[in-house]
Parts: sequence; C-alpha cells; structure tokens
Amino acid sequence: MPAFDEALQRAGEFGRFQRLVFLLLCLTGVTFAFLFVAVVFLGGRPERFWCRGPGAAALAERCGWSAEEEWNRTAPAGAGGSCRRFRLEAAAAPANASAPACADPLAAFPNRSAPLVPCRGGWRYLQARATVVSQFDLVCGNAWMLDLTQAILNLGFLAGAFTLGYAADRYGRIVVYLISCFGVGVTGVVVAFAPNFPVFVVFRFLQGVFGKGTWMTCYVIVTEIVGSKQRRIVGIVIQMFFTLGIIILPGIAYFIPNWQGIQLAITLPNFLFLLYYWVVPESPRWLVTRKRGDEALKILRSIAKCNGRYLSPSCSEITVSDEEVSNPSFLDLVRTPQMRKCTLILMFAWFTSAVVYQGLVMRLGIVGGNLYMDFFLSGVVELPGALLILLTIERFGRRLPFAASNLLAGVACLVTAFLPEGTPWLRTTVATLGRLGITMAFEIVYLVNSELYPTTLRNFGVSLCSGLCDFGGIIAPFLLFRLAAVWLDLPLIIFGVLASVCGGLVMLLPETKGIALPETVDDVEKLGSPHSYRCGRKQKTPVPGAAL
Repeated sequence: MPAFDEALQRAGEFGRFQRLVFLLLCLTGVTFAFLFVAVVFLGGRPERFWCRGPGAAALAERCGWSAEEEWNRTAPAGAGGSCRRFRLEAAAAPANASAPACADPLAAFPNRSAPLVPCRGGWRYLQARATVVSQFDLVCGNAWMLDLTQAILNLGFLAGAFTLGYAADRYGRIVVYLISCFGVGVTGVVVAFAPNFPVFVVFRFLQGVFGKGTWMTCYVIVTEIVGSKQRRIVGIVIQMFFTLGIIILPGIAYFIPNWQGIQLAITLPNFLFLLYYWVVPESPRWLVTRKRGDEALKILRSIAKCNGRYLSPSCSEITVSDEEVSNPSFLDLVRTPQMRKCTLILMFAWFTSAVVYQGLVMRLGIVGGNLYMDFFLSGVVELPGALLILLTIERFGRRLPFAASNLLAGVACLVTAFLPEGTPWLRTTVATLGRLGITMAFEIVYLVNSELYPTTLRNFGVSLCSGLCDFGGIIAPFLLFRLAAVWLDLPLIIFGVLASVCGGLVMLLPETKGIALPETVDDVEKLGSPHSYRCGRKQKTPVPGAAL
C-alpha cells in the first residue's frame, strides 16, 4: 500500500496541475511584499513642514500668500521643518498700526526676531506627494507614531501567526487562505480611507493579521502538493516573488501621487485571489491526516488527470498514521527531544534573520539619495541570493548553505563595523555581501522550517516559529537607531554576533535533503537516523475509503 508521497508520485509530483497552482499562489508573495515594506512610501517624511499659528494664518489670508511664500516669510529657519512657530498674533491684528507688511512680516520685530513658541497644531506641508505623515500630522512630538504603525503591523503578523496558523491546521489550508485574502482586502481599503489615526492603526493591525495568514498558508500549500525533489525549488522561487514585489513597489509609488492611492493599489489585488476558490483545492496531504481519505483521493485523481496520469481503481490504499487526530498546541512542538531542538533553533533563526535583514535594509536607507532607485536596487540585490540557493541546496543539502549564509552575514557585519570611514566603497561592498548572506538565510529558513514539522503540525509550527520573525521586526528599528546613537557601527556588531551564533546552531538541525515530508512526530524523531526514509514509508493503517 503506497504512502501519500508514493501516490502523489503516481499522480505527478510537479506536473501541469502543480505548476498552475504554484504560479497562482506565488502572486501572494508579491502582495505580501507590498504590505511588508510599503510604509517606506506611505509614510515618507515631507520635504518641508511648519506650524501655522493664528497670526500666520491671518497674514496668509490677508496677503494672499501661496504655501511657498508662507513658508519663506513665517516659518523659522531650519532644514526640513521646525517644531516651533513665530508668535505673530498681535502683530497681525488688523487694528494694530504696526502690523507687519506682507512683504516682510518679521520687519516689525526688533532684529526681525519674533518670539518663538511651541506648536499646538495647525501643521502645514510643502511636498510633492501626500503621505500618512501629512495626513495625521506625524511630525515633531508625534513622529514616533509612524514607527508605531510599523510595529503594529508586525504585531498583526505575530497575532496572525498564532491564530491563523492554528486555524489552518485545524480547519484547512485553503479556507483560511481565502478568508485571509478577503480580510487583507477589506482592512486595506479601510486603512486607505481611515478618518483618524486610531482607526488607521487598528485596521493596519488587522491587515497584518490577515496578511500573515495569506503568506504562511500559501507557502504551506505549495510545499504540500509537490514531491520532495521539487520542494526546494518551490520554496525558494515563491520567495523570489516576494523580492519581485519589492522591485515592483517603487514603480507603483512613483506613478501614484498620494498614499491613499498607493494603499489601494497594493490592497485591491487581494480580492482577485478569491477566484482561487474554483482553481486551488484543499491540500490532499492535510485531508489524509484528518482522516478524510475520500476527499483526498478525489483531489489526487483530479491532479493525475490534469497531469496526464492515471490512477487505477485497483491500486492499494493510501496509508497514513493510525494516530488519533488532535488539534495542534505549542506543547506538541517541544514534547519530544528532536522536535524541541528543532523548534528552539528555528525560533532563534527566524528572530536573527528578521533583525539582521531589516536592520541592514534600514541602515542602507540612511545614506539618502533617490528613494525609488535605492529601493529598487535593494530588491535587485536579493535575486542572486535565490539563485545561489537553487544552485547549492540540492548539491550540499540544507544545513551547510543555511549555516554558510548566516556566517557570511555575520562576518560581513563585523568586518564592516571596523573598516576605516574613508573607504565608503569598500564598506558598501562588504555590507552588500552581508545583505546577500542574510537574504539567503531568510529564504532557507522558510524551506527548512516546513520540512522539519509533521503534516499535522506544519502550518502551526511554521507560523509559530516565524512569529519570532515578527518580534524581530518590531525591535529591529529601535535596536538600530538607539545603538547607532551611541556608536554608528554598534548595531553591525550586534547583527554580526547574532548571525554568527545562528550559523553554528543550524548545523545541529537534521538534514532533510531528499527526505519525504514527515507526517507524524515519530517521523520527525527519526530524521537524521539510519531509519530515515527517502523513497518509501513504513506500512501504516489505511484510511477507509482511500483506495486508489
């Protein structure tokens, strides 16, 4: 009696059906990348801003100033903007004979210096594009609120990892995926038309929850419907679509003049994914583990037909574990020695990848320049990482490239921190190698994580471990900027240590090259032992009604 992987091999491990489903679900990576990094364009800092008091407002109306003229004549001198304003109320009163002239409002004050007072509202902006900052006045004392919006999004990712990861293992992959796509679309539209900042923050959190559901669930689906030899390809290529989203986003932002338009442009495509209801089936591997053999068999026959294969009705039954189906919990991930080791190491790997990756991205952004071109190039840098993984992961296995990429990132960060300041080209080159290394590590951890958990715990396990990625994303900005205030290169030392330690720890993980996806905890415990299996499975109890 064949195991599920053997039955899938007969139906076709990566035939026409899998290629179609894979391509469709890969598009989710593009939209998730939009959500992940869009704050760079949604929350761009205005070129110039100032506080408009009652006196300045009266003068602007009386004199018919443009925004540019008002900035030049009433805003305190300073680069970009000022958090204080000139007190012009008394001098601007029509009854006051010494009212300043429209040509030079400060001429009426001694030494052309009007009193400066704190701003209580009435912000004005000179900018080519409207952003979240100008919409909700996130400047000066409220500037930290823009960082809060990204932290809230990552909190949403974290909540989605726990809730929707659990739901996908209990209620099915595709139903959670479709609900998540609908949720991302609805909450994203509300974010675009949020009437105030609290509404914006609440629905950005919810968009993070559903966004994590779409990304993690689609990743699990594509790895479960293909054979073990194809998992390395689909696991890496789907993340190349994430990189594609990073490359596309600056083009979208360049041609749309306001943040609401950008938000709608990156949100509305999620509604198109609801059409997958008629194209993408439930994961047959998940159905088998839930004792729903008839449904799994029906899907396998559809896959075989689309792939030009034939499953004979006289074939044996699909064999699965005779363990009772139970709902996943965190204890299942740490109850046995091998599962516990994998879970703890993978959590640290996710955390390290997020902190170092986002830290290096933000650090490169400090140098300034053309935002759209710099962002585009930062995405292009990630493409060689995916290609290197595809070239090495099957030849050398998972562990060695995983460890080497982390070590490359760690060493590059440490070297960059101690390079002389007078060699910017060398520092940039070495830092780019670090970005390449951590990008590879980030992409490999997805693949390794899905291969080290059994089917009954896979979605929950991947979601839970990747929750540490979201936690890393929350603290990365604070870690970077707080430490940089002490010493500009201090964050690089922290990044280097984290990545280097991670590179050593991942070598303790079992190798999964060429190994069939584990279906039970017992299968995971046998990984790395002589009892590991590559082509077949131990005979198990057949699912009633699942004869081929």
